[in-house]
Amino acid sequence: MGAISSAVRVAVDATGGDFGLPVVVRGALAACRDLGLRVRMVGPARLVEAEVERQGGTGLGMEMTDAEEIVGMGEAVTHSTLKRRSSIQMALECVRDNQADTFFSAGNTAACWAIAKLVLGTLDEVRRPALAAVVPTPRGRTLLIDVGANTGCSASQLEEFAVMGTVYMRRMFGLAQPRVGLMSTGEEETKGSDLTKQVHEALRGSQLNFMGNVEGHDIFNERVDVVVMDGFTGNVVLKASETLAEAMIQLVREETRRSWRTRLGALLAGPALRAAQRRVDPAEHGGAPLLGVRGCCYIGHGRSTWAAVKQGIRAAAEFFASGVNGELQVELAALAARRRLQREATA
Repeated sequence: MGAISSAVRVAVDATGGDFGLPVVVRGALAACRDLGLRVRMVGPARLVEAEVERQGGTGLGMEMTDAEEIVGMGEAVTHSTLKRRSSIQMALECVRDNQADTFFSAGNTAACWAIAKLVLGTLDEVRRPALAAVVPTPRGRTLLIDVGANTGCSASQLEEFAVMGTVYMRRMFGLAQPRVGLMSTGEEETKGSDLTKQVHEALRGSQLNFMGNVEGHDIFNERVDVVVMDGFTGNVVLKASETLAEAMIQLVREETRRSWRTRLGALLAGPALRAAQRRVDPAEHGGAPLLGVRGCCYIGHGRSTWAAVKQGIRAAAEFFASGVNGELQVELAALAARRRLQREATA
């Protein structure tokens, strides 16, 4: 992972998330206190300042930006983008205007995506930014891209996702040649929709380490490091995986209570079980980076606890420190050049 510098400045949407401002403030204060990060809280200043004081964080040097409007968790994107003084928009403007290095919100994902695109703009050759989520595997991790930002995608957009996912895994986790797979209904290149077949052909001719089509089980068997898919499929996969992990942990807990022998076994295995739970807990990852915009944006789960907010702020700072966006610009420029040559060759 990228190293965190205490100089990294994180603009935090103070009003995002299902649990309200007190939870976001607690997580932000923990990020300041425990990680030494510089946090700028963006939201109704009077309410934020009162909550910071109530939680004993006045002396931590947290900065404030007053934002009068709030974007609701279920609010339509068309309405949220009209709120020019919302906490999401003004936090992103802090990144645009160099008052912050990176952005974090546990708020309305669709609104964050749309407002980030409007305020920051996209990197060259990127038509639609993508959300990327890391899921744990027995010996490592797999990146899923996209996981909800784009429900309908073109072949060229999925190719861009593959490039962005490759760069992210290279910069954040030190993989020299991340293996890329394309989600399909079968491993054979003849399987899948017409769109899948078009993307397969494009990726096969690319400079990426393309391993071909993959299926759902390949997400966790470590065959590939990056799985490319449209946002509808990715969101279903991610939410189902998180819920399955929670259900399995609950099932184990119930089974360990059945007899004194199982309770004794659970007591002995407690440290290992807690460690496994931390590995699959979404709160430990803090959310997902939004790749393809001109700035660093990290979007957390709507149901983020204060601990998840803290981890999300940490992850946003690591994202900035990794230099992902600089390498993305280089790789996407190379993709644009290859596309121009292909167009000229077929003209």
